[in-house]
Amino acid sequence: MSEHEFEPVRGLPEPLPPGETILWQGGPRWTVLARQAFHATPIAIYFGVLLAWRALHAAQSGESWSQAAVPMALLALLAAVALGLLLLLAWFAGSTAMYTITTRRVVMRIGIVLTVSYNLPFRAIEAAGLRGNRDGTGNISLVLTPDNKIAWLNLWPHVRPWRVKRPEPVLRAIPDAARVADILAKAVAAALAPAAIATSRSAAPRETVIETRPLAAAH
Repeated sequence: MSEHEFEPVRGLPEPLPPGETILWQGGPRWTVLARQAFHATPIAIYFGVLLAWRALHAAQSGESWSQAAVPMALLALLAAVALGLLLLLAWFAGSTAMYTITTRRVVMRIGIVLTVSYNLPFRAIEAAGLRGNRDGTGNISLVLTPDNKIAWLNLWPHVRPWRVKRPEPVLRAIPDAARVADILAKAVAAALAPAAIATSRSAAPRETVIETRPLAAAH
């Protein structure tokens, strides 16, 4: 029995309030997560280069294959262990994560050892960006308003790289990312447009017009 079996609604820490519905749920594709977040491909290439260099060195120095076999076997074992751990972490990170888009917010249930759920109301999302991959998967990054901030380490690997000062949560390595981005954009527009109209007609002080931004390509 896993801890997620105690969730009142799959992927959510509590039942949705009346009037709010789930539009989409999904999680990362762990193989893509392994390549992008855990950098499994360049690490595999690195170990491959080391093995090739060791074999070349053995050939040029006149070592017999029996002499070179032991250090090469140890290096290959180290490579296998390192890559195996990375793939295992990627699998755990992908299998334990669940992203949810409702008519009012985005919910990210993430965490391998300690599971945490982050509720991101649409009003807390300043902008969003889509970065797609050739296989149809992609990342949807969420730019939070300045008064809403989540620590970078708390989000990793579900966070945009190099945005440490102002971390951006990311729905990472999700299949059919373009369709999910369209769902999110329409949900944000539908949820905030009435509020924006009401705010723009009000003369009350300290109120500003809420502008919804369509999803743009992330670089």
